[in-house]
Amino acid sequence: MEIIQVVGIGILSTVLILVLKEQKPMFAFLLATATGILIFLFLIGKIGTILGTLERVAESSGMEMIYIKTVFKIIGISYIAEFGAQIVRDAGQESIASKIELAGKVLIMVLAVPIISIIIETVMKLLPA
Repeated sequence: MEIIQVVGIGILSTVLILVLKEQKPMFAFLLATATGILIFLFLIGKIGTILGTLERVAESSGMEMIYIKTVFKIIGISYIAEFGAQIVRDAGQESIASKIELAGKVLIMVLAVPIISIIIETVMKLLPA
């Protein structure tokens, strides 16, 4: 029932933010950011459990760990970029949020190039000459 806790924190924070927004907009933004960080920290343990399980499955299947670690890095970049962009968007800075998302996409592509290359090489080996 952890989702109830997360939703409760979210609703409580939203009500407080709506009250604060009129009088102290900076405090409202700080509360929104702190709430996001609190929820993110709450989820870190769950994410760690998932990553550990996937890593064990990958090891038992004989998959090279470099590939699974690269996929984990890609997932991490996407979560962090989205989280950062949403915080910046909450502050009303859509332009900067878009740049954060673009940076995340570029970094993901940089990490994905070796995996894409190996997939292409494998497909080329499977095709008749």
